[in-house]
Amino acid sequence: MRKLSDEELDEISELAVKSAENFIYSKIPKKEVQDLDIKVELDYHTGLDIDISIDIQIDPLSNPNDNIAEDAVDYAITEIDSYIAKN
Repeated sequence: MRKLSDEELDEISELAVKSAENFIYSKIPKKEVQDLDIKVELDYHTGLDIDISIDIQIDPLSNPNDNIAEDAVDYAITEIDSYIAKN
């Protein structure tokens, strides 16, 4: 893997958050999401390790997919892989 600049690492972090957020809001209306916290940690020593955690509070009357957070993480990782492959 090539060396990534600090700017690229910031872009990757922002991309992860935006991708996960967009994925969630494409599956659940914003008004049904009571709280959404997305944390991204990047470790770039021997390679790029990405840890994305999503804490989501959804209106109890909503009926979302139980795996929405995990699916959003998977989607964000796919978007990051695509970004790195293009650049």
